[in-house]
Amino acid sequence: MASIREQILAALTTTLGSTTGVTAVYRSRAAAIARAEAPVLIVQPGPGRAQRHSTCKLHHTMDVEVIVHTRGEIPDVLVDPIIVSAHALLMADTTIGGLATDIVPTNDNPQLDPADLSSMWWVHTYEVQFRTREGDLTQA
Repeated sequence: MASIREQILAALTTTLGSTTGVTAVYRSRAAAIARAEAPVLIVQPGPGRAQRHSTCKLHHTMDVEVIVHTRGEIPDVLVDPIIVSAHALLMADTTIGGLATDIVPTNDNPQLDPADLSSMWWVHTYEVQFRTREGDLTQA
């Protein structure tokens, strides 16, 4: 069975599949995005932390990066409706189907590609909190 962390990432990727205005949603995509593919979303894990919650339980905090990649004359304008749609989908169930205790947006980081100013990556970071058993990362 997959860890709670991996189950959360898979659930978020599935949820974001309903985002308005994107051609695809990828999980930790390593390959370059072709011009014709944009706009797309990429969901990938960021840093995580854990601390003991109680005897035999750990409380985890994991950053999840939701990256919007667009291309166009004014790429930050193109990003906005995608961000609005993705954010609404994520915040509709802050327990991610019972896998998490909470999800909170924490950071935005827009990045223009200096070699192609029509290309933009906008990284939205969400902090996901969840619990596992101390000896079994697949069980809450």
